[in-house]
Amino acid sequence: MSKSVKKVTVPMFRQAASEGRRLTMLTAYDYLWAGIFDEAGVDSILVGDSLAMIVQGHSTTLPVTVGEMIYHGRAVMRAVQRALVVVDMPFMSYQSSVSEAIRNAGRIIKRTGADAVKLEGGAIQAETIRSIGRADIPVMAHIGMRPQAVRQLGGMGKIQRDEQQLLDDARAAEDAGAFAIVLELIPEDLAGRITESLSIPTIGIGAGPRCTGQVLVGADMLGLNTGFRPRFLKQFGDLRERAQTAVRQYMSEVQGGQFPGAEHSHR
Repeated sequence: MSKSVKKVTVPMFRQAASEGRRLTMLTAYDYLWAGIFDEAGVDSILVGDSLAMIVQGHSTTLPVTVGEMIYHGRAVMRAVQRALVVVDMPFMSYQSSVSEAIRNAGRIIKRTGADAVKLEGGAIQAETIRSIGRADIPVMAHIGMRPQAVRQLGGMGKIQRDEQQLLDDARAAEDAGAFAIVLELIPEDLAGRITESLSIPTIGIGAGPRCTGQVLVGADMLGLNTGFRPRFLKQFGDLRERAQTAVRQYMSEVQGGQFPGAEHSHR
């Protein structure tokens, strides 16, 4: 790491809530995009289990394994110098027992070198969050719409409105030692009340502007993923169209004999 680069740590990330700093987080799953996001200055990179959908082409996050999360986490860590790197614990890597959760969290941190893990759940996972924390592994929680609960919820886009349950989940996660909480698909006023009730950062996705920070899937934000336009998503680029334009230009020049030219050939 360059001496001029100041690494974002878990304590620094956590302090954002009390300091009034807005946090930025994006998902990345490989060396190339992680390096681009890190150089741009994003606060945190999430190696999300959404890679099951974005990279592997599945319809849910459920199929991805611990081994696959480790593979992608290692690739991301090779690129990142500054950002806080968080790796998702995939479906059934922490739900069956606390001991298995600790073992898998430790395996992820040891094999990737990441800064923290993320798991879904609040009150129901409080003891797991607490126990992983006791193993000196920082945990980010995730409440609201939980993609790993897609079978229970009946779909991936269900807005969560049970205020008491969400407040209980958020407080339970904080009390258990979570250093931050993702709030997904929660009405903005309710997300604001949750944020105000906590001393740790909230990271919103479809939860409005009153969260401490925001997270988006990198490919969605860049306009690489077609056919996915939920209300909460703003596309800050149209890289899919630009990439296709470049590919068509390449094809045209190869087929027309313009590429490679003399300047691209050895003599």
